[in-house]
Amino acid sequence: MPYCCQCGNEVAETDIYCRRCGAKQPVRERRAAPGEGISPRAASVLCYVPFVGWLAAIVVLASERFRHNRTVRFHAFQGLYLFVAYLIVDWVVGPLFRMLPGGQFRVDKLLNLGLLAVWIFMIIKTSREQTYSLPIVGELAERSASES
Repeated sequence: MPYCCQCGNEVAETDIYCRRCGAKQPVRERRAAPGEGISPRAASVLCYVPFVGWLAAIVVLASERFRHNRTVRFHAFQGLYLFVAYLIVDWVVGPLFRMLPGGQFRVDKLLNLGLLAVWIFMIIKTSREQTYSLPIVGELAERSASES
């Protein structure tokens, strides 16, 4: 517990003035929680930033502020599942097509381009505050958002 800067009396952390001598207490800075100063729309959009949106999605899912906002949580889960789809294409499908002979036309590059287009599409939809559920990923995100 802090003490008065003038008389040394105990004061609460939220007190602006000392109860005994009336001296103004120094302002104590309060640390902002992650995601506190961000709007729900901006938090939803950040979850779809290609290749790094998973970080924002984890922060959104862990923050107390968005714990009961089902729409933002839906976008966070959908952004995470899109990133998992990218990892599957990059780490599983890509090496399979690299092993095939005559690898001029590789399907994994086309799939990566398609995922990038989906990320951009979702950024546009979410920035207009439209909730769009993607075919398989959206159903998983709906279930995940409703369970938590």
